[in-house]
Parts: sequence; structure tokens; C-alpha cells
Amino acid sequence: MNTNKLRMPLDILMTLLSIILMGGTVLFPDDRIHQICGISLIVLWVVHIVLNRRWYSSLFKGKYQPYRIMQLVVNCGVLICALFLMISDLLMAWFIPADWVGGALGFARTTHLLASHWYYIFMAFHIGLHASMIATKIKIRGIVPRLICILISLYGVYAFIARGLWKYMFGLQQFFFFDFERGYMLFVLDYISIIVLFGTVSYYIGKLFTRGKK
Repeated sequence: MNTNKLRMPLDILMTLLSIILMGGTVLFPDDRIHQICGISLIVLWVVHIVLNRRWYSSLFKGKYQPYRIMQLVVNCGVLICALFLMISDLLMAWFIPADWVGGALGFARTTHLLASHWYYIFMAFHIGLHASMIATKIKIRGIVPRLICILISLYGVYAFIARGLWKYMFGLQQFFFFDFERGYMLFVLDYISIIVLFGTVSYYIGKLFTRGKK
């Protein structure tokens, strides 16, 4: 079976799920749907790791140049955040009796809020590291797409600040706030622009690290 054909649809599905999950339980009439989506995302990450197992098997081989170190930091960041999300999600899951969790519920909520926002940024960096490959597959070339990315990234800076992601990332905001006046569609567009922002930053840092090594 050609696993390369699975990678792009899998990555798109994981990204869409991540954006939906960042909206908390607002989109869903039942909290359990949010939890099921979260567990599904973890399962997809396991599949993603299996499909990319060659990268993990080569961790202790060869030299570590700046770009490879960047890859390692970003990928480990994603995995560590995903691990904390999985643990906190299970602690808050509807099928786990509250008596079993006890006082850990507050810790789980705080951890989930922190890990989810760090995960989102690391995920955007991860996408940026593969931007060249993605652009080649969908045949995006020329200066126009780059200018569009830069313009979206500039809006992404505004969205990152306006949505208060930095507050969640550093524990300054203890509870998730959804601005109902702005609506869900604008929320999705804002969070897409944030992916583009950090993906673009990651892409150009990677280009800087690999310059002159072709």
C-alpha cells in the first residue's frame, strides 16, 4: 500500500480537527462530542507517527545541524503537548467517574488549556517545516502565493493578540473565552491566519538554516 497517498488527507483532517477543537465546546451541543473529537485527533496522531516512523528511527543517527535541531524541537513540542492533552482529556472524560479523578480535575482543566494552545503553535510550526513539500504537491509557485501568505500572516499577528493566545500559553487566562459577537466563522478564519503566521515564520527560519546546503 502506498502510504504517501494517505499523508496529505490525514494532515488536512488533523488540521481541521485541531481548528474545530480550539473553539472548545461552543460548536457542539454536548461536551462529549468535543471529547470524542479530541480522542480522534490523538488516534490520528498515532497513525501519523506510524506513517513517519523512519524519521523517529533515525533520531540517533547522523549529525544535528540547526535545521535538524529545529525539526526535533518542533516535533517533540507537538508530541509532548499531545501527550498532556491526552492525559487531561481522559481525566475530564465523561466515562471516567468523578470520584476517580478527585482534586485532579482542576489540574486537568488548566493543563488542557495550556497544552492545547502550545500544541496549536507547535502544529503550525510543524506545517511550516513541510511547506515546500506541500506547495510542490499542490503546484503552488510564484511570488503571488508568497505575498498572500505574508498578508495573511500580518492579519495573523492581529488575530494572535486579539484572541489572547499568548495569555492562554502563559497561564494568564484561566478559562477559555469565546467572543460570540464575532461569531464562529470569524473565529475559524482568525485561527487559520494564526497557522499561516507561524507556519510562514517556521518556513523562513528553516530556509535560513538550510541556505547553502544544497
